[in-house]
Amino acid sequence: MPYRFQDEITTADVAFEAWGDTREELFISCATALLRTMTAAPEQVAHEQKRVIRLKHEELDLLLFSFLQELIFHKDAHRLLLHADSVRIEQRESIFKLVATVSGEPIDAARHRLLVDVKAVTLHRFQVLFRDNQWRAVVELDV
Repeated sequence: MPYRFQDEITTADVAFEAWGDTREELFISCATALLRTMTAAPEQVAHEQKRVIRLKHEELDLLLFSFLQELIFHKDAHRLLLHADSVRIEQRESIFKLVATVSGEPIDAARHRLLVDVKAVTLHRFQVLFRDNQWRAVVELDV
């Protein structure tokens, strides 16, 4: 499991630490932790509808922030629970560009045991770093 929840960081919100060998793996791990925060069994969310997310930012950490916010937006605006199937990140000069393929299905209370409604990613304690040959992130979610 490329993430773990951090109960000691916060009592009102949900926090997790995620990791991956590449930036792309890190982003997928964070998306998986986000989905697991919202539903007890993310594996039951079918890959029925596909979307492509394209984002760019000058900072890698804010690119991750925007990516997670985009997944929350799709949950709120389209009632979609989404998996991050693939993520590609390129850096040209001082700009990071992300292209992610995500898939999922509309929220179905009969099939998806929902846990909490994630409202947003917060910048509180938010960080992305490369340490010991691994990418790591700490993310706190407003629920």
